[in-house]
Amino acid sequence: MSHTPHELAEEFPDKVELISQLKQSDAHFSRLAEEYHEVNRIVHRAETNVEPMEDLAEGELRKKRAALKDEIWAILSNA
Repeated sequence: MSHTPHELAEEFPDKVELISQLKQSDAHFSRLAEEYHEVNRIVHRAETNVEPMEDLAEGELRKKRAALKDEIWAILSNA
């Protein structure tokens, strides 16, 4: 199985334990993390041409991933 870049543990290596705790205790954070994971997987599959898509659509998904990451970071940094 290939490694999918941009996983949350890779993006925030010093926050892995907090991410795990928040996934279990905060429903909003858990939903954000799951949505980030889903979008990241789709972007990765598009980037590797496993499931190619239009450049515009891929760009929009990258923007969505970045927005989710920003929201996740805001929660992590305030926790």
